[in-house]
Amino acid sequence: MGGMRIAVTGSTGLIGSALVRSLLADGHEVVRLVRQRSRVGRQPDGTVGIGWNPHLLQIDAAGLEGTDAVVHLAGAGVADRRWTQAYRQEIRDSRVLGTETVAGALAKLKRPPKVLVSASAVGYYGQTGDRVVDEDSPAGDDFLARVCVEWEAAARPAEDAGIRVVHPRTGLVLSARGGALGRMLPLFRLGLGGRLGSGGQYWSVLSLADEVAAMRFLIDRAEMSGPVDLTGPRPVTNAELTEVLGRVLGRPTVLAVPEFALKTVLGEMAVEVVGSHRVLPERLLAAGFRFRHPDAESMVRAALLD
Repeated sequence: MGGMRIAVTGSTGLIGSALVRSLLADGHEVVRLVRQRSRVGRQPDGTVGIGWNPHLLQIDAAGLEGTDAVVHLAGAGVADRRWTQAYRQEIRDSRVLGTETVAGALAKLKRPPKVLVSASAVGYYGQTGDRVVDEDSPAGDDFLARVCVEWEAAARPAEDAGIRVVHPRTGLVLSARGGALGRMLPLFRLGLGGRLGSGGQYWSVLSLADEVAAMRFLIDRAEMSGPVDLTGPRPVTNAELTEVLGRVLGRPTVLAVPEFALKTVLGEMAVEVVGSHRVLPERLLAAGFRFRHPDAESMVRAALLD
């Protein structure tokens, strides 16, 4: 990828901000879709802001003319709050309405981008337990699975307009900057970390560096379309990841948080914490992508340097 103009939604989130830094470092022009008027136009970091309001299905479509690629990452954080009925609706609407807004606008452009990388998640598969799943596996039937199905379907207008559409189904991104690991690290550094629930649940994890590299791989590879799992090559159990964190940090991990306590604190969201996603990145591997951090220990060590 050389000298491309790439638009990004969700550009201030954990993944989006890392992707923008990577693109700028390689000399690409980055267009951020933003809600605040103060961030519209040329910014000090060299990016350009254009306005949008996904809840109102509004977007500055003219600002997207001539983009080479669009990476759509925006969506309310699944773990940011308890899952009240209102927040469940926010999780769904922020993804589905946002994707409808972006895809609908791109479909009407005179000079549309060649590719739309429209985010999804491994939650698509529901809780898989010990069962291994990949891109050919069916969708689950829980709340997040249903959201992911709608989320991906909302990009159809762009696909129908002839734009290559890729759905990266991202797993648990490990980074000290944020996400689940960012919240866990302070406790582990104090020696208060431990497994969650039984610890036997599988987490499909990858490093932030590999997440960004995979996103850029999907932009660059014209043969990649449809769902692509963005997870490490070997899912690990929560107990395995806990042991690795303790070893790398040199701290004990003897404590454990029982499932009933998680449900008391987190409510319905606890299902995701003690749930199991054993997802493999078959299409990414088949396309020749090489992970910088293929195992849990290398992911954790990389995360501590983010």
